[in-house]
Amino acid sequence: MAKNTQDITPFLLLCLIGFAAFFSSYLRMPVMPLFAATMGAGPAQVGAINGAFMLTAGLLSIPAGLLADRVGRKLPIIVGVTATAVSSLLVTQCHLPGQMAAAYVLFGAGLAAFAPGMLSLVADVMPSHRLGQAYGWYTTAIYIAMTLGPASGGYLAKALGLRQVFLVSGGLLVAVTVLALLLLPQGPPRHKTELHAALAGSFVLLRNRRLLACLLATAGSCISFGVFLTFLPLYASQQGYDPGQVGLVFAAQAVTNVAGRIPIGILADRFDRRWLVTAGLICLALSLAALGQVIHLPQLLACAVVMGVGMALTFTAIGALIAELIPAVQRGLAMGMYNSCIYLGMMLGSTLMGLALNRIGYRLGFAAAGGMAMVALALFFLMMREGKRS
Repeated sequence: MAKNTQDITPFLLLCLIGFAAFFSSYLRMPVMPLFAATMGAGPAQVGAINGAFMLTAGLLSIPAGLLADRVGRKLPIIVGVTATAVSSLLVTQCHLPGQMAAAYVLFGAGLAAFAPGMLSLVADVMPSHRLGQAYGWYTTAIYIAMTLGPASGGYLAKALGLRQVFLVSGGLLVAVTVLALLLLPQGPPRHKTELHAALAGSFVLLRNRRLLACLLATAGSCISFGVFLTFLPLYASQQGYDPGQVGLVFAAQAVTNVAGRIPIGILADRFDRRWLVTAGLICLALSLAALGQVIHLPQLLACAVVMGVGMALTFTAIGALIAELIPAVQRGLAMGMYNSCIYLGMMLGSTLMGLALNRIGYRLGFAAAGGMAMVALALFFLMMREGKRS
């Protein structure tokens, strides 16, 4: 019994630190588009700000994951949380959309350093036969933070003002940095490989068809989700909803996402994870296709709930699939690739749709995002089939 408690304690600490970091960061999510609009930013500039953050996170996640394999998990995580804290505090000093975009580049760099190390540590401290449950619990902690963060950010914006939300976010992230320094568990021994050998290993990973299937599904679903994340606040505001109501819609998606993670993690350890990914991508596509057709708050909430189910199914199963496929020596790199697909996908959804919305409108824009989820599903099945034959 004592041994079981000792084994689970590092994992619980990871859940605590992950929760605190994402709660503090996600306070800003429903506030950023509205704050940028007060500086004169339109949809294209709002998309560019989010795109700057997501592009940076996507480009730096792979080298950050490689670094986590070479120097250990803890250092990149600490540096990442510190950078996200500084970025929030810098936003409070911004008065132009371009300044805000520059601060969001630092935010992207921070999350790029933080996420692959944390995802790798989850697999490092838990046995392989419990990976589905481990990712279910860890991502539940994260999505509880993503539930409370946007909802709290919306109400803080209403009570304190838009700029002050970023100040609160930065202060909390400083506290998370201290918490991580004191409590973060140590990962496995550092892998003293030469840099050229480590880089060669990344090309070996890219020949793994089943890993590629997971990465393509991740990228496609995140293109779709990036549209929701960036443009729902503007769409809801156009319908007359205030920041608190926008936060409620975000919360509906995240609450459903949270509620599904643990049971889906258990299912992912017992059944074929490919079918969970399939069901998730279908839910994501349907919810986005419907989103642009509705204007009433209960209907927006219903779309958000279906989207939450889709996100829970897709990402719990994919996280466990990748951790199972890749050995510990390359797990940081693989999780860096996974994280890169998340942020580059969201960046593409945010940036491209920001450019297109003035021409096609929200109805077609959300429908196109749903279609991207179906394209991701087709690619996922094709690559999985080829990988099984290999």
